[in-house]
This record gives sequence, structure tokens and C-alpha cells, in this order.
Amino acid sequence: MKKIKGFWVLVCLVFLAGCAGERAIEEGMPVELYYLNKSETKVTPQEYRMQSDKPEEAVKELLSRLSEQPQDLTLKPAIGGSVNVLEYSITEGQLVLKFDEHYKELSATTEILTRAAIVRTLTQIPGIDYVSMQIREENLTDAAGNPVGVMSEDTFIDNAGAEINAYEKTKLRLYFADESRTKLIEAVRPKIYNSNISMEKLVVEELIQGPNNSEIYPTINPNTKVINVTVKDGICYVNLDENFLVQPYNVSNEVAIFSIVNSLVELPNVNKVQLSINGNTDVLYRENVSLTKVFERNLEVVGSL
Repeated sequence: MKKIKGFWVLVCLVFLAGCAGERAIEEGMPVELYYLNKSETKVTPQEYRMQSDKPEEAVKELLSRLSEQPQDLTLKPAIGGSVNVLEYSITEGQLVLKFDEHYKELSATTEILTRAAIVRTLTQIPGIDYVSMQIREENLTDAAGNPVGVMSEDTFIDNAGAEINAYEKTKLRLYFADESRTKLIEAVRPKIYNSNISMEKLVVEELIQGPNNSEIYPTINPNTKVINVTVKDGICYVNLDENFLVQPYNVSNEVAIFSIVNSLVELPNVNKVQLSINGNTDVLYRENVSLTKVFERNLEVVGSL
């Protein structure tokens, strides 16, 4: 008899624990709603207290708030314009949001910030750990056509733990090779970046990634790793690994070197560039260009399409 009583006590405790889990959302629970700033360069949180006490209702409530103009007039709704959420569902901690076709009309940079604001807001709801997004029945893809996949709170936090509101939008002026591979062509690239990463390092990483335009061509070995990038007294010190010395593309030495130099000196705080390999400047690039030299902008190697 004692064993039976003990069994029912255990069952009751499990039941109560389950009920407690269902009631984990409390009315008045504080969360942060993420909105875009007016210029759409970053996402900013605003404190809010939920009125709902169930996950499905909380999702509806927070989506509604994200679609409304916040009290701070320097901000704008995360879900703005004609974009509409058609339906949503929650299964085993994953929230699936279905949008209408107007979501596709968002610019690449605005879409990333919108997505970040939605995910960072909704994953604060107890019981929702992941968010996936669809355009009707199609899975969401990024500007390059790659599937976005399942997102979590950590998707929009960098390794240092910085919040999404550290992400900002900029335009980089990068130099890639022309068709002859003997001249540089300027390309303006919109980019959303984490402001905890230096602009100088961002420029070098984007050059290594290569162009996204079929009329211009890469200049740097894509296997090149950036060890560090620093700036002092107007000189940008770029330390790369040995893969930079391996040139898989048929570009001239000047094109390869000055794609980096000319791109970096477009930044207001950079006048010259010093390249090194694994911290060593006493290196010859392709056996005839000494990296002991501090390079300045070279406009003679710049052409036009």
C-alpha cells in the first residue's frame, strides 16, 4: 500500500511540474521588443511587459507589437509596410512563421535586420528556442539564394556576446580585377556587419570572399586566413597566413597587392598599408614584391568597366 501511495505522489509531482512548465509565461513578464532605426542600419530593443500567459498567444501579441509604430519615433516597426504573417505554429520548441509574398520585396540589408528583430524578440518566449521562416510554403533564402534554415537567439549574437543592436549597415568600396586581370575595378558593396569587428578587417575579409559580380574577378586566394588587422598613425597593418602567397588566379602582382591597399585607404582612418605573412614582413610576394614596403594608394592600376 505504501508503494502505491508513493507511486501516486510521484505521478502528482510530475503532473504539477508539467503544469508549472505550461504556466512558465506569466502576465507582466518583461521582454525586449526589437525595432529597426529610421535609417535601417541597426536594431534597437525596447522594454515591454507581456499580457499573454500561453506561447501561442504570446507569439500573436509580440508579432502585433512588432508591426506597430513604437513610442520612440526614432524607431520603426520590425514588420513594416505590406509584409504580413499569414500563420504560425509551434512544435517541440520551434516556431514556424509563414509570410506572404511581400516579404520578398524587402532589400537584402533590411531583410536581415527584420529577421534578426523577429527572432531575437520571439525566442524570449518560454518554450520557443528556434524560429524558422517561410514565404508561404517555400523556405526562406538569403540574398544569395542559400536556405536560411532554423535560427536561434545565438544566430544574432557574435562570439563575444554582443547583441544584435551592434549590427550596422555600411557600403564598402572594394577593388577587384577586370577581365584582363591587369587593372582594378571599384565595386560598391552594401554590407551588414557587427560593429565589434573593425572595418579594416571587414574589408580584407570581403576581398578574400571575392566579387559577387560576374563582370569583375577575384584577386586573393580564397583560402587566405586573416590573422589580425590593426591601424596605428594612419597605417593599416594586415597580417595574413601563408595562403596569401599562393595565387590561384591569373592576376598581376600589382592587382593582387593594390586590391587590398586601395580598398583599405578608402577608409577615412587609413593612409597606408603594411602587409605581413604570419607576422613577418621580410617576405617576397610571388618572388619579386617585397612586403617590407609600406604601400600607398595606386590609382594607375585602377581601370573602368
